[in-house]
Amino acid sequence: MHKPMPNGSRRIPMPLVAALFAAACTHPTPAPRTLPSPVTGFAAIQRSFDFRTVEFPAAKRTRASGIDDRGQIVGSYDDSAGTHGFVLRDDRFATIDFPGAVFTVALGIGAHGEIVGAYRMPGEPALNFHGFLRSSDGRFERVDSPPHKNTIAQRILPDGTILGCRHDDDFGTSMKGAVLGPHNQSETQAFGSMHNGATPDLRRIVGLYNYAAGDRSAGYVIDDGKFKPLVVPGSSATSAWDVNSEGDVVGSYRDSVGVHGFILTADGFISLNVPAAAMTRVFGINTSGAVVGSFDVGGRTYGFLATPTRAGRM
Repeated sequence: MHKPMPNGSRRIPMPLVAALFAAACTHPTPAPRTLPSPVTGFAAIQRSFDFRTVEFPAAKRTRASGIDDRGQIVGSYDDSAGTHGFVLRDDRFATIDFPGAVFTVALGIGAHGEIVGAYRMPGEPALNFHGFLRSSDGRFERVDSPPHKNTIAQRILPDGTILGCRHDDDFGTSMKGAVLGPHNQSETQAFGSMHNGATPDLRRIVGLYNYAAGDRSAGYVIDDGKFKPLVVPGSSATSAWDVNSEGDVVGSYRDSVGVHGFILTADGFISLNVPAAAMTRVFGINTSGAVVGSFDVGGRTYGFLATPTRAGRM
């Protein structure tokens, strides 16, 4: 299910990446911990969290998409002018707009402060997305996967490897989860797929894909190149959105009650719901187990940060 990308498919240009990551940490990382089997189901465990709302000032909607080990959060917000990315550092928001774009979302933040996401230029159809890398000093660089028309840059690893997807004129047949990096380039053959996160050594990759002729969606885990579907028992749809260096997976699922976030660890399964929210979606996790996402309440969408309490740390 996982194969090298065709010749000529690469992230361009690369000089900035080499400069950014020349001093990256090269210490070996342990294998991710074994997850519960999707076949036998997930043993439910309880964890307590402190919740904090993340709301860009005067925004109509706010979504938190990624978090690093320093607690910096990236995401997007909507206002009367459109959709913009943001980074939240030390309780201060900063807007991120790709130069000239009419649509920008920030999706992942790396160990060195670099940010990845997607943008759309004026006049382009809603199907179009182009990836970007924003360095820690604010410089933008395009992230493309030629010969394909569109690229989404979802996460960035400490060595500069970017994960996401590439597609042409659809989100089905041509959409494939992809690894785009200076030293490793590959894609999965899963239908309508997107890589959403990986451990630093790429031994575990998580994402989402469509199956049953595109009528159903499921998450997936790729461990050492072996593709495994990830479906929360009793759910009608599951998405895996991120994984931390410990191998803990987060995402969202839909069941007969509604939409919920989840955290899947070697110890078991945690269903995460923001108190009083109509829907909860989890998009990012860091090494300490803090998670970010979005929730709906009162007809509006807000971002959130959920931090494990001392008694509830994983």
